[in-house]
Amino acid sequence: MPAEYLARLFGLSGQTAVVIGGAGVLGGALCRGLVWAGARVIVADLTEEGCKARVDELVKGGAEADFCTVDVTSRSSIENLLGVTLKKTGQVDVLVNSAGVNAGSSFLDASEEDWDRVLAINLKAVFQACQVFARYMVTAGGGAIVNIGSVTSHLPLSRVFAYSASKAGVLNLTRNVAQEFADRGIRVNAICPGFFPAEQNRRLLDQERIDSIMSGTPMQRFGEPEELIGALLLLVSPTAGSFVTGTHVNVDGGFTAAWF
Repeated sequence: MPAEYLARLFGLSGQTAVVIGGAGVLGGALCRGLVWAGARVIVADLTEEGCKARVDELVKGGAEADFCTVDVTSRSSIENLLGVTLKKTGQVDVLVNSAGVNAGSSFLDASEEDWDRVLAINLKAVFQACQVFARYMVTAGGGAIVNIGSVTSHLPLSRVFAYSASKAGVLNLTRNVAQEFADRGIRVNAICPGFFPAEQNRRLLDQERIDSIMSGTPMQRFGEPEELIGALLLLVSPTAGSFVTGTHVNVDGGFTAAWF
């Protein structure tokens, strides 16, 4: 039956997924998509309050979910996240790196403090999480990692210089890590969202910037968080995405297509 086939193709029953940044708007949508596909989800974020709120939401919907706080700037904290997840569930099949921050200014006004903070959370943390979890996945015989990039992984965007640099790095890192582990059953890909009104960019979206974004987005609207779920399930599914690694999916309303 077609419905049964689709369930097998994209289903994640019996799998455990860790979503770093799972308390956020986009991370929360990714958590929902994973549990709807049948996965157990570990919500990982900086505050216990945020993690608990997300877990409560998921559990009320009938999902199997738990949490572990994590400071993504600390390797030991990421290692603790892996250890806690293994203690709670016995396995990790999927890692999603969706934590992120932004900082906006003109280039000459951009501070080193903002640069260091954005690069630490958006790029170095992805490197550390990929390394920590890939080491486990090698011994476990495989897994899937999805990193969240951005349209700025491909294109310059004014006033977000550190963010753009970090997301370009995420995409390049994704390709390199995918190549490193392709023959060991670990698939590594990226999703590059367009413009979604998430926490890290809300304060940057004045009317002038919104007008500029809409003029470059053929679909003429912002994305909705749930519109990332389809790309995620393709990339993490061991069936639908079994031969997909080292690539990215743009979910951007045509923004990058309008440039290339």
